[in-house]
Amino acid sequence: MLQDPDLISLQEVRTKVEKAWAAAQRFRAFSQEQVDAVVERMAEAARGHAERLAQMAVEETGYGNVKDKVGKNLLAAERLPLQLRGMKTIGVLRERPEDKVTEFAVPVGVVAAILPTTNPTSTAIYKTLISLKAGNAIVLSPHPRAKGCTCATAEVLYRAAVSAGAPEGIIQCLTQPTMDSTQELMRHRRTAVIRVRPGGRGCGD
Repeated sequence: MLQDPDLISLQEVRTKVEKAWAAAQRFRAFSQEQVDAVVERMAEAARGHAERLAQMAVEETGYGNVKDKVGKNLLAAERLPLQLRGMKTIGVLRERPEDKVTEFAVPVGVVAAILPTTNPTSTAIYKTLISLKAGNAIVLSPHPRAKGCTCATAEVLYRAAVSAGAPEGIIQCLTQPTMDSTQELMRHRRTAVIRVRPGGRGCGD
């Protein structure tokens, strides 16, 4: 039985990445309509919990205020889905018969998302929606001072995704994030894409 916190955190990464990868293999067979239904259900759930998650973020991190964080949560859960709605991300994207070219969208598998302490809930919503919209699974690595609200957000999204038919394990959140565990996540052989906090402001911060 593991007792060392560092070893436990590393084992958590390995276990959750494998779960996400297994889910991704099933999710890649979903049609565009099935994927879109999952994304819409997640966005709906995020909107319903926007205020609660904002309060958790302020209480846990000490950053910002509830009103602004509610706004950012809703930006990610309302405006982003509107932009994604109708966007083709699965299967044949376009055909150019004159060039004998057909463009396909192919999921990459597991997305590793490194989240900040400043806007942890809105960023979790943003990164999870775009990752699943593209047919991928996601593993969230929260900032250690925002792990509670980040994983609570992931749980809201996960329950909604599974209720819409997504495979179990499609969304994972590290509950014991450390610098070493984040490095392990980024280096893991199953990790296909790493999404780190972008610069600037907005729901993706």
